[in-house]
Amino acid sequence: MYQCRAWTYVAVLAVCLCWSSLQAGVQGQNITDPVEVTALKAIKKSLIDPNKNLSNWDRGDPCTSNWNGVFCFNKALDDGYLHVQELRLLNMNLLGTLSSELGRLSYMTILDFMWNNISGSIPKEIGNITSLELLLLNGNKLSGPLPEELGNLTNLDRIQIDQNQISGPLPKSFANLDKTKHFHMNNNSISGQIPPELSRLPNLVHFLLDNNNLSGYLPPEFSELPQLLILQLDNNNFDGSTIPASYGNMSKLLKLSLRNCSLQGPIPDLSRIPKLGYLDLSRNQLNGSIPPGKLSDEITTINLSNNNLTGSIPANFSGLPQLQRLSIANNSLNGSVLATLWNETTLNTTERLILELQNNKLTNISGSTEIPQNVTVWLQGNPVCSNVNLDNFCGSEIDDGSDSESSTNSTASCPSQACPPPYEYLPVVCFCAAPLPIEYRLKSPGFSDFRPYKSTFEEYLTSGLNLTLDQLDITSFVWQKGPRLQISLKLFPVYVANANNNHTFNLSEVQRIIGKFTSWTIPDRDLFGPYELLQITLLDPYKNVTASSNKSGVSKGALAGIIVGTFAGAVTLSAIVSLFIMRRHKRNHRAISRRRRKSKSSVKIDGVKDFTYGEMATATNNFNSSAQIGQGGYGKVYKGTLADGTVVAIKRAQEGSLQGEKEFLTEIELLSPLHHRNLVSLVGYCDDEGEQMLVYEFMSHGTLRDHLSAVRSKEPLGFEMRLRIALGSARGILYLHTEANPPIFHRDIKASNILLDSKFVAKVADFGLSRLAPVPDIEGDTPAHVSTVVKGTPGYLDPEYFLTHKLTDKSDVYSLGVVFLELLTGMQPISHGKNIVREVNIAFQSGMIFSVIDGRMGSYPSDCVEKFLSLALKCCQDETDARPSMAEVVRELENVWFMMPESESKITESVSSDKTGKAVSDPPSSSNAGKNPYVSSDVSGSDLVSGVIPTITPR
Repeated sequence: MYQCRAWTYVAVLAVCLCWSSLQAGVQGQNITDPVEVTALKAIKKSLIDPNKNLSNWDRGDPCTSNWNGVFCFNKALDDGYLHVQELRLLNMNLLGTLSSELGRLSYMTILDFMWNNISGSIPKEIGNITSLELLLLNGNKLSGPLPEELGNLTNLDRIQIDQNQISGPLPKSFANLDKTKHFHMNNNSISGQIPPELSRLPNLVHFLLDNNNLSGYLPPEFSELPQLLILQLDNNNFDGSTIPASYGNMSKLLKLSLRNCSLQGPIPDLSRIPKLGYLDLSRNQLNGSIPPGKLSDEITTINLSNNNLTGSIPANFSGLPQLQRLSIANNSLNGSVLATLWNETTLNTTERLILELQNNKLTNISGSTEIPQNVTVWLQGNPVCSNVNLDNFCGSEIDDGSDSESSTNSTASCPSQACPPPYEYLPVVCFCAAPLPIEYRLKSPGFSDFRPYKSTFEEYLTSGLNLTLDQLDITSFVWQKGPRLQISLKLFPVYVANANNNHTFNLSEVQRIIGKFTSWTIPDRDLFGPYELLQITLLDPYKNVTASSNKSGVSKGALAGIIVGTFAGAVTLSAIVSLFIMRRHKRNHRAISRRRRKSKSSVKIDGVKDFTYGEMATATNNFNSSAQIGQGGYGKVYKGTLADGTVVAIKRAQEGSLQGEKEFLTEIELLSPLHHRNLVSLVGYCDDEGEQMLVYEFMSHGTLRDHLSAVRSKEPLGFEMRLRIALGSARGILYLHTEANPPIFHRDIKASNILLDSKFVAKVADFGLSRLAPVPDIEGDTPAHVSTVVKGTPGYLDPEYFLTHKLTDKSDVYSLGVVFLELLTGMQPISHGKNIVREVNIAFQSGMIFSVIDGRMGSYPSDCVEKFLSLALKCCQDETDARPSMAEVVRELENVWFMMPESESKITESVSSDKTGKAVSDPPSSSNAGKNPYVSSDVSGSDLVSGVIPTITPR
């Protein structure tokens, strides 16, 4: 064993020497511009990174050390420095704000913060990055107006700020963005008039500003945009505005969507637009008749429903070869329904035609009433439906199934369960491979039914990715509001018959595919419109793929030379080092063995009293059964009175208990230096006459579990007291995690290990299973977890710790979350086969949270209970990273506390205490940390101030 340990140390030394040499090799390379290094550090400082995705931003040089998400030019520019070319930080659960220092990355071409939780405003300094081509900020919580300075980005190709909270007007300076093709700004709160000046944009292709607060009029000048393909402005308020007649001159327009925009007046003649494929003018106040001109043969969707249209159905709606949906429902159309609408349509097996004609004044059908199998006609609410023979036209509306679909790939003949997860069969052949699951969305598709275009889409996507059709499997698709089409797909490694196939993509191929999506190098196709990448899931075989794969830095040959040379040196040292370490370990082993052979330990801890067996026997009336107040796996617990009159609790280990001996030493080592008002104090110990006992301060009100039990408790706790107990417990654990030196993971937090003193101050007890938190390694990095055998109490165990044996501070957060649920519901963690977390989650999701609240709690403020319960469920998330930190838990509990009625009186009644925890007070506000010695002595003020709880949806 000692030889193994010795060689471990040798290996560590070798790695260190390799790293030092590697760094020395890097020193000879070009480095990143110091201005940009400073800027990147400021960018990180302004962000909150709960998942530690930017942890390597504190080490080495950004370009040569491959900082996560930082991509650099592969050679130095004229100034001799390397420069940041791309910053890709998408989907990293980042919070915080965008730093103005972004403007110092003056060579950057791609800025990507998509799908995070970043708030605050867009820095105007981004307008200084004149090289920028892609500005991707969609899917955050950004607010405030759009900076005028963004109009300086003269090389910008795409601006995506959709799905934020941006307000204010569109800057007129955007008219200077001569190279910009894509304006994606939907789902914000942008207001005011669309600047007519934007009609000068020579390359604008997509203009998506639906779901905003735009007003004023539709600029007629937009008809002059030479490249415009999509104009999508749904759900704005152009109150009283008309659709300019000049829009009929948009020669390249593919999609015009102006749904629910408070538009009035007639529909312009759009028959001169040769490739118009999608027209939605529904939910306005348009009037007059439908123009008689025939629309493009490319048209798939015509939606003119919910207007004030009159006249008859135009004959030119018949014979449109690509038409999938015609909706003119809820108008005042009259006359005949032309049977040519369905009789002149030729459909294959995957094509459908839906004709929505209901709620008009149509009186009869002109022509055959036989409907082809793939056609649906709805005529409800028209006079024609008074004819009893038209059930196939006037029956109930049905779902045609075009909204969603799941894949049924051709693997039925393959052996069942033959691919071990995460491997799956390729769609066509019985070959196990690890896919890349991808969530992908079409933001403005040019059709209403995806099924006829599914094969076309597969060809389009695989050709854009340089893959074969066999490598793509569309598992499902679903229509979302917009309408947008979300597609779940999987990409598989290539399969070649009679070849030695790989079961996984190689590293460079994964990076190439990701780069294709994130840099928008898959060419657009008119029919499918713009797309967005929502998520790529990296399964186990691909988890070592990092977002940053810079080409700058040390070459592979140089790196190999450095490592080989360094390793040779390390091997030379191995004999000396291993001999030294083995001798040292043998000496330590002999010393430990001698100590363990002693019948009595002679533990001496400063500040903790060493009692004799006789003193303990006297204190408990010779361990009389009447003095026994509890019993656990360690042994029995007695109430005792010391010679000086101090009342204590004495925990006596069972005779011969190895577990008891281990917990005895653990508790003394861990508890003796800890002093906090929410931790049970260790008064002393006894290690005498073969007995081991621990002596604690006496907690007269027993365990929290007893007070939550309907059988044991005499007086039920009210909500205010329960909240106070929760806050005290959380503060005690926060002290363990952040102020104890070294920090401690408790590992057995439960209601029976939270004790209450004479004034109901909560104190965390029982440190027999506790573990020291990991310490920094040789490089100064602190591991995120301790690998250990799973121990704890069922019902309180962190699921991820149980599965992986990785103990973290979030394991304690989970256990405390279960205690919170006990406080709120009175339930036990596991009772009659029911798990408290699952039961409360079900009630939460069904909107019945108050049905599980403990009725013995009496009256309570519902908003406080909801907030407390929501926090408890956040703590009990299955995934470690989804849980808040203990500092965040304390902060949130304090917020709930000060939501309580009469919170002012609670502030004035606060009593400060020192670290001994002798005094009792109501929970003070963390905002008074600088004034209240109770807060400053108990908790790190910086931890409290910086604590932010991310938005988490309980499940």
